[in-house]
Amino acid sequence: MSRTGEIQGGGNRESGAVYSHASLPQDEPGAFPSDKILLWVSLTLLFFGLAMVYSASMVMAREEHGAGFYYFLRQSVFAVGGILLMLFGMKLNCSKLGSPRLLMWMLGGSLAALVAVYFFPPVNGARRWIRLPGITLQPSEFVKVFLIVFLASYLSRRQPVVNHWRRGLLPCVAVVSVFAALILNEPDLGTTLCVLLSAAILLFAAGLRLSYLLAAAAAVIPAAYALVFSVSYRRNRMLAFLNPFEHSLGIGYQIHQSLIAVGSGGPWGTGLAGGKQKLFFLPMPHTDFIYAVIGEELGLWGCLLVLMLFMAFYWRGLRIARYARDPLERYLALGLTHLIVIQALIHASVVLSLMPNKGLPLPFISLGGSSLMATLLSVGLLLNISSRMDHRTE
Repeated sequence: MSRTGEIQGGGNRESGAVYSHASLPQDEPGAFPSDKILLWVSLTLLFFGLAMVYSASMVMAREEHGAGFYYFLRQSVFAVGGILLMLFGMKLNCSKLGSPRLLMWMLGGSLAALVAVYFFPPVNGARRWIRLPGITLQPSEFVKVFLIVFLASYLSRRQPVVNHWRRGLLPCVAVVSVFAALILNEPDLGTTLCVLLSAAILLFAAGLRLSYLLAAAAAVIPAAYALVFSVSYRRNRMLAFLNPFEHSLGIGYQIHQSLIAVGSGGPWGTGLAGGKQKLFFLPMPHTDFIYAVIGEELGLWGCLLVLMLFMAFYWRGLRIARYARDPLERYLALGLTHLIVIQALIHASVVLSLMPNKGLPLPFISLGGSSLMATLLSVGLLLNISSRMDHRTE
């Protein structure tokens, strides 16, 4: 069976019956119950994340703001906003996401937001945030979702000619490249990597020849080498990754402390809020290295539990994509699922020194309002699609 055929499958393997999605009525969102397992997995990760943000940040919050609950309360506000966005995503008519006018507004707004970050002061040398009174937003977190919406709409209409360079592939690659270049220039290599990997998976699922993807990967390797070794902090991260213990008091300090945190947790951990590395030893314990805090306080089993929850999320997301009613929803579910899971795997890999430091938050769990709200919006769209699946395939 072809790759597109595998995703499009809607047949009941046990009974042998095969249903055509095109012949089924296009019910509005809510016609069937949404995927309860995906919902409960997402809510479990969300509330677990709030507990870990409090544990990882309470000492820092007390030192910087005089209140140990500061970051927890801030993340809780964003969690409420994210749940509202999730409910909004559940009520959308996904078929209208393919409207050319809406896509133009979405891409135009995303482009404007990515340009607007250059009018705000940099933070730690990066220009990723728009600072408004009382709120700070990171546009690239929402742009990732909008790019998946664009790709899903584009591939649902152009899938038959996806291997035609001029009519199928070039417009898609051009749009993704422009946005990836803007995100990379912030600089944000980790988010750029998530976007490119998710786009490649969607193109492959749409039937793009493997030779094209291999050629693109071959072209990216020298560019990636130049990007890493031409910028001092990226070069230092690579050197620290290759030998973190040799540079444990310098450029490898972060990853060295991360490994100490994970190793000291043992199988069962020191207990929630009982970790020591967050006491100003491990940098960014509530954001970029929160998985290390999980490892120290909840041990190996806590780390495995988090990974199992993300694997459950991945399983349900792929199931939603498989039984989606139309190509747009199919590609949308596939793209959003990979976007979240790829970011989670990169975050965990960085903490365990399996990849160089990328500065990516752990979805649902790390402190970060924009990341949390964009993730919950994605969950809402997945739940929306699941409520419109062909439930006769069960």
